[in-house]
Amino acid sequence: MKKLIAIAAISLLPFANAMADQDIGCGLGSMIFAGQEGKVMKVLGATTNGTSGNQTFGITFGTLGCDGTGTITSTAKLALFIDGNMDNLARDMSKGEGETLATLAEAWGVAAQDKAAFAELAQANFSEIFTSENVTSQNVLENLNKVVANNAQLSAYTLS
Repeated sequence: MKKLIAIAAISLLPFANAMADQDIGCGLGSMIFAGQEGKVMKVLGATTNGTSGNQTFGITFGTLGCDGTGTITSTAKLALFIDGNMDNLARDMSKGEGETLATLAEAWGVAAQDKAAFAELAQANFSEIFTSENVTSQNVLENLNKVVANNAQLSAYTLS
């Protein structure tokens, strides 16, 4: 299996840098499922990227749509968290409470005294944050950031 992945990776090198998917990152899964739409294809791509170990190869050698020169930002960390927890986060935001929403607030850097306001804001603006059934994790992050930016109490937590 590893030989097959290596052969596929090497044969796809000419296309590598333009193929990364912002939702699932770089790797063989992003290349195999490039151009496909829907959550199932994203999950399959992310699973392929995560289980075959090819992201490490791609980051190390600058292939498979990976760029090992970038820095991990808090925004990237939040996007990864949201992507891996979309359903639970949507459920928690709709209720205005829950473990996933609390973890997001913690990762976002919201101070303890503002976490309840963050949860209430997310609940009150749920339809602005989760704009459709097919919303991407990046859209959720951007939409939530806009909601936070427009709130007088929480605007200090706006991501740049």
